[in-house]
Parts: sequence; C-alpha cells; structure tokens
Amino acid sequence: MLSEPIITIDVHGMTVEKALETIHKKVNGAGSAVYEVRVIHGFHGGTQIRSAVRDEFSYGREPKVKRVQPGDNEGITRLILKELF
Repeated sequence: MLSEPIITIDVHGMTVEKALETIHKKVNGAGSAVYEVRVIHGFHGGTQIRSAVRDEFSYGREPKVKRVQPGDNEGITRLILKELF
C-alpha cells in the first residue's frame, strides 16, 4: 500500500501536550513518501497549540522536520519533511 504524500492531523480540542504527542507520533511514523505533515489546530481556540507546534518543531529540534511554515490560513501549520524541487 502506498503512503499518502501529505499527512493531515486535526488537533482541535486537544490539550497542547496531547497535540504535540500526536504530532510527534505522526512525524516519526511517516514513511519515505511523506513530504509534509499538515497540522490543523484552528485559529481562535488553537493559538496555544499553534505556538507550541511552531516552537517544538522549529530550529532543528526534530530531525525529520526540515522547516515549519504557516498554512493557507492561520489555523494550519505545515511541517515540511522533504523538500520538493
């Protein structure tokens, strides 16, 4: 079975700790075909999770994540695992 190139995780309603745990599991379990983990945390109620995700996965803290960038709206954060050229 082929892996999807983008994994989407919805962490609405989770605590910051539970959201980070869930995201770490997905990132660490991502196969070689996955180039992005898209985290949907929401905007109005998800700002604590958004800040925690961007802090946790930035600055080379997670070796599998090459960079962190905002999504198409403020309720999404994209974790880039592999650059596509």
